[in-house]
Amino acid sequence: MTSKLGQKLRDLRKQRSLSLDAFAQQAKISKSYLWELENRDAPNPTADKIAAIASVFGLPSTYFVDDSVDAPQESHLDQVFFREYVKLGPDSKQQLHKIMKTFLDSDDKQ
Repeated sequence: MTSKLGQKLRDLRKQRSLSLDAFAQQAKISKSYLWELENRDAPNPTADKIAAIASVFGLPSTYFVDDSVDAPQESHLDQVFFREYVKLGPDSKQQLHKIMKTFLDSDDKQ
């Protein structure tokens, strides 16, 4: 039986039409190890491996270790957005604030 982690990996990989080879190259993890994660019961990947996998899919590592969810939730996407936001410089943050204000003002009018 496949683990919850394995199912998540396979589903995301197929949704993005990634072969196991392409996934392995992007994650910088061996193809055989990823196959094991997808197909073996009770895998035990390290935090570094989970982080590498998460970066390929643009999701937080917490999604992959949380067995209570089957698909990425809005909160997972928010975490990724915030992680990327904090990397921005002050000018980019200011620009993003202006864009957000435009959306918020638009929502208030509806």
